[in-house]
Amino acid sequence: MTLQQELNINQLPSTSPTALSRIKELAITNLIGWIPRPLGVLLRRLAYRFILARVGRRLYIQMGVEFLGGSSVEIGDDVKIMRDVRFDMIAPNSLLCIGNKVCIDRGVDIKATVSDCLIEIGDGSYLGPYVCMAGPGHIKIGKECLIASQTGIYANNHREHGLSREGIEIQDNVWIGSGVRILDGVTIGKGSVIGAGAVVTKDIPPFSIAVGVPAKVIKASKGAGTA
Repeated sequence: MTLQQELNINQLPSTSPTALSRIKELAITNLIGWIPRPLGVLLRRLAYRFILARVGRRLYIQMGVEFLGGSSVEIGDDVKIMRDVRFDMIAPNSLLCIGNKVCIDRGVDIKATVSDCLIEIGDGSYLGPYVCMAGPGHIKIGKECLIASQTGIYANNHREHGLSREGIEIQDNVWIGSGVRILDGVTIGKGSVIGAGAVVTKDIPPFSIAVGVPAKVIKASKGAGTA
């Protein structure tokens, strides 16, 4: 069973961003999105509640962050979003859920691409600079994951029968090195480590270290046997 089948599709909203919500996004972000710290952080913490589906406590957003379809974005407590991050959830019936104490570093790009896409980022996880994530398949990142810069997580692939959307799951406490590519239909097991530059085309078992193109398990990680 794929992640796409396992996730509860009822989590997704049955609505789409409207022209009015898009006008509101543009107005608010153009007015205060460029204001530098510390005043800008305070203003965005207050004003972005009007364009996002949910905003937790102590939200920290630097200048230059862009929301498309902010009404389909839920953000938890103590979340940090650095400069030039772009969220594109304008596709119908899509949802981005960001957990508590998540840090999204500079230039990260997250996009639903087409309708009915669910993207989840678990509590305490970190997305490094210029990480790219794209549907249309569901993407689930677990708790306390570290995803290094320039990583690409693409829940789509071109198959003989057309574009796939099987989904991607990265379980808790996974470390992913810089420049990794993770392709559709993959699950990376809890406590695993993926070496820099690897291309993950198949499932990685829990507590494994995998490297190479395509990624292959070379040994158990230090967390093996402690869960």
